[in-house]
Amino acid sequence: MTMSSNNVTAGHLNKNAYLYVRQSTLKQVLENTESTRRQYGLRDRAVALGWPLTQVITIDNDLGESGASIADRQGFQKLISEVSLGRAGLIMGLEVSRLARNSADWHRLLEICAFTDTLILDEDGIYDPSHFNDRLLLGLKGTMSEAELHILKARLRGGVLSKVRRGRFKTRLPIGFIYDQNGNVVFDPDGQVQQTIKLLFDVFRRTGSAFGVVKAFWKDQIIFPRRPYNGPNKGELLWDKLAYGQVQRILKNPRYAGAYYYGRQRSRKHMDGSTSQYKVPREEWIVLIPDSHPGYITWDEYEENIRRMKENATAYGSDQRKTPPREGPCLLQGIAICGKCGNRMTIRYKYRRQGRMDPVYLCQRSRTERGEDNCQYIPGGCIDKAIEELILETVSPLSLEVALEVQKELESRAVEADRLRKQHVERAEYEANLARRRYVRVDPDKG
Repeated sequence: MTMSSNNVTAGHLNKNAYLYVRQSTLKQVLENTESTRRQYGLRDRAVALGWPLTQVITIDNDLGESGASIADRQGFQKLISEVSLGRAGLIMGLEVSRLARNSADWHRLLEICAFTDTLILDEDGIYDPSHFNDRLLLGLKGTMSEAELHILKARLRGGVLSKVRRGRFKTRLPIGFIYDQNGNVVFDPDGQVQQTIKLLFDVFRRTGSAFGVVKAFWKDQIIFPRRPYNGPNKGELLWDKLAYGQVQRILKNPRYAGAYYYGRQRSRKHMDGSTSQYKVPREEWIVLIPDSHPGYITWDEYEENIRRMKENATAYGSDQRKTPPREGPCLLQGIAICGKCGNRMTIRYKYRRQGRMDPVYLCQRSRTERGEDNCQYIPGGCIDKAIEELILETVSPLSLEVALEVQKELESRAVEADRLRKQHVERAEYEANLARRRYVRVDPDKG
């Protein structure tokens, strides 16, 4: 390594000099402008060493990209390509960490530079990777740069985990919750949002399935709130039709039971440099603090909801016996078990004239899994008739009272749905009137 131009030859000057500029985050690009200015200032060093300004090429595509990996750095990949093609006589970077914070990427660059006779310049001087001493020093600098990144990450991670264990680290809240001025989690002050979320849990108690919740909301024409996390409507309260995925996420989110959690998902790196998220079992979560803030349901009800959804998801497994309520004229829809093999039986309907449907109980697990004949095929008419007689025999005045109570509950549900729809209309009317008043007050003559 030398501070002079002794290593620079005519062969180097006949090639281009490449200045690589990088900042790790967009925030650094906007706020840490002095570092960027110093990096661009290295062009004068190349000119002083003999390169014409027209041969000094700046690569700054990676402003805002981390140096931990080459995967997302188009600029660094372009630099590697230019060096590999023998077009580079000099590579410039303010320090080694600007070029790479990964030892594998850094040593790969040194190998290529040594093979193509390319020099490397930083604030300390000029290095020739083909010389052992210079290469040894560059290798140490690269190792220190990678270690520095590891120490910084560990320090930041430690601070985050310290707040997480106290339940004070702020995470993105689901719909229905906000942070107050003191940083505490509270219910969304919008009463309509609260009522709609409470209705979702009430419907799930009644139907026992996420799909049943979606059907009930669509049937009653009840829309559901959401706040986008990004995009032009970021943070705004929007209303839309309820989707199955929304119900699943809400029912599985411990926040709605008043619990603080962290570490439910982990990141996995792939060979191409990309990352993906995967969920881990509850016992592997970093933190789970029940009763950390107000919730829409209790922790016991949350556990019960998780259990019911798990049963619904595996209702047709060979070892399961439970299923959510199904629709159809057949009385044993979804609950009939084969007496031969113990698997769940499916229902088929034969359509007759005058629109009549005759149910058939069919056990076809052996056929679908092993290609064998169906286990059983039983007409359902006689079975349903026997079930009807059994039900009629058990009807009593007490059961009639229960039926009347159910009727009252259905009427109260209809009233609740009407009230929510009325609130949606009132909200829309208010927003329309507000927009009209703002439009009327606009004076085009006032600048």
